[in-house]
Amino acid sequence: MVRALILAPFSHRHVQRLAERLDVTHESWMETRRLIDPEELATRILDDAIEILVIESDFVFEEVFEEAKSLKLVGVCRGTTSHVDVGSATEHGVLVVNTPGRNAQAVAEHALGLMLALARRIHTAHRYVAEGSWNNPAEPYISMRGIELAGRTLGIIGLGAIGSRLARLGCAIGMKIIAYDPYVKSAAKSVRLTDLDEVMGKSDFVSIHMPPVPKTEGMIDAQLIGRMKAQAFLINTTGTSVVDMSALTEALRAHRIGGAAFDVFETHPLAPDSPLLALDNVVLTPHIGGATDETIERHSEAMADDVLRFVDGKRPRNLVNPEAWERRG
Repeated sequence: MVRALILAPFSHRHVQRLAERLDVTHESWMETRRLIDPEELATRILDDAIEILVIESDFVFEEVFEEAKSLKLVGVCRGTTSHVDVGSATEHGVLVVNTPGRNAQAVAEHALGLMLALARRIHTAHRYVAEGSWNNPAEPYISMRGIELAGRTLGIIGLGAIGSRLARLGCAIGMKIIAYDPYVKSAAKSVRLTDLDEVMGKSDFVSIHMPPVPKTEGMIDAQLIGRMKAQAFLINTTGTSVVDMSALTEALRAHRIGGAAFDVFETHPLAPDSPLLALDNVVLTPHIGGATDETIERHSEAMADDVLRFVDGKRPRNLVNPEAWERRG
């Protein structure tokens, strides 16, 4: 029987589906609270004759593919595969399968939540009440007056799975949606595609959903940040490399824009000397945009489907390296 090792958080229902056909060992990193060292992982795959490895956060480097000769498929319960040496996998005839869009709804909702927090100063209001500062019943009604999202312009940079879902959410609230994505030629009727200058200059809220890859590094530079409205807010749930963080931090410090919200940082956890911690117009969350039970259910179903397709001799739907499939004949 084919042996599979699942190191990702995985729905019990879909573990059972796989266990009907495979010899499955499930050790979620969320339960063990550890990622396996690549050298240790290679030894374990070799010793246990593992043919199918499913991960979420573990690293699978070249040495794993060189040493673990039994390995035939690596499933990545994420959209990105940057922590897997896909080139080496292809060279060794190992298929790599991912789960694109697994957290699109979760991240879109989180981005919307960050927008609401900024618009209504929810984080400030919570501290105000929790720290015992609410002494005058009427004072916060004046000092914490916010704005409504309805009627405001939401600018979305990157109209992929997450950006498209956020556009639908914003439209449902009553926002006007404009978007920039050089790879998208048409969008929903509620979304007007335009250039990056207009998105940055005319939006009340700018939400970034471009992937943090070399082509997008520094895309949102000081000049574009300078085009933002004085009371506009920027939301980043994708990656700090897309934004000139020095320029953005300075704009926030000088209150040249209304504020910003971040779910991603240059380091995880956030460095204790980060200048963001000294700002009073930011909302910071610890990279939890995709952290929902539904995300796990979605990636479990998609991964189980493709693993079973592979076991049945069929090409997986979310195959990252089709060259490896061709090599296998």
